[in-house]
Amino acid sequence: MAKPKRVLHLEKILKHQRQFAAARQWDIYHSPKNLAMALAGETGELLEIFQWLSDSESIRVMSDKKKATEVEQEVADIFYYLLRLSDRLGIDLEAAFWKKMKINQKRYPVHLARANAKKYTEFLQAKLSIS
Repeated sequence: MAKPKRVLHLEKILKHQRQFAAARQWDIYHSPKNLAMALAGETGELLEIFQWLSDSESIRVMSDKKKATEVEQEVADIFYYLLRLSDRLGIDLEAAFWKKMKINQKRYPVHLARANAKKYTEFLQAKLSIS
């Protein structure tokens, strides 16, 4: 049975996050530099969970309750810092996402990118060499 769809309430999350940080007077620590570093650190912690897993083990990681909890918490930390960084820099994360998706749709046309892990620059090079 499929899980019910959840709607992400970014404004509600942002409001809560702002209140959380303000109550602890953390704005002085939440400079863009510090938040970017914290984001990288949390991403490293997520990578550490997957570091020595095979591809098939990584696909099944959520079936291990302990590992699933670790992954979930690291992903939440990454989301926290990404959202906080975006907020502190005045980036509308949702608008930035959709803008980037439009760019990626052009960079990765379906007919070239389907079942292909090449970077878009390789598509461009191939296109230029054909011309």
